[in-house]
Amino acid sequence: MSRIVPIRLLSALFASLAAVAATAAPATYTLDPDHTYPSFEADHMGISLWRGKLDKSTGKVVLDREAGTGTLEVSLDPASIDFGQQALNKWARGKEFFDIAKHPKASYKGTFERFVDGAPTRVAGELTLHGVTKPVELRIERFKCIQHPMLKREYCGADAYGSFDRSAFGLDAGKDYGFDMNVALRIQVEAVRDK
Repeated sequence: MSRIVPIRLLSALFASLAAVAATAAPATYTLDPDHTYPSFEADHMGISLWRGKLDKSTGKVVLDREAGTGTLEVSLDPASIDFGQQALNKWARGKEFFDIAKHPKASYKGTFERFVDGAPTRVAGELTLHGVTKPVELRIERFKCIQHPMLKREYCGADAYGSFDRSAFGLDAGKDYGFDMNVALRIQVEAVRDK
């Protein structure tokens, strides 16, 4: 009888440890392209800010909220740029700016950092744009996960912010006219946990 109790206790202990390990394992999420829009603000001759967004992006997030670790990989389509003005969209896709015939893809890869209560607050990563890769840090000001009411899977969303010098990527159009080369990023992202 005394042997059975320790065996049962050990079995229960191992089962609970296995359950904890299972819940603490990294989870993979796929970005929801219908609810993810990297947007930006760029100076126009120092007198106004032009705002636009990229309509097409795909990506994956691997996240372990208990361990405070995770990664982000996003593919961006510069051809989907939308300033709300067709002439500017066409120009931005052309040789004088993105040159999408030569550089059809852009990407961002990063590592989540500075977790607070299971939520990442920063991404240290690299942006590849116009064939150039440079470090770009993002700060996450809002992060939340819920059970999606229709998909019945975990669904996470965040608002991320950052900035970069576009001339560092060879995108210096307007610099001679006094345009500020700094671009502000405003990124809304939602992702569903893979099955």
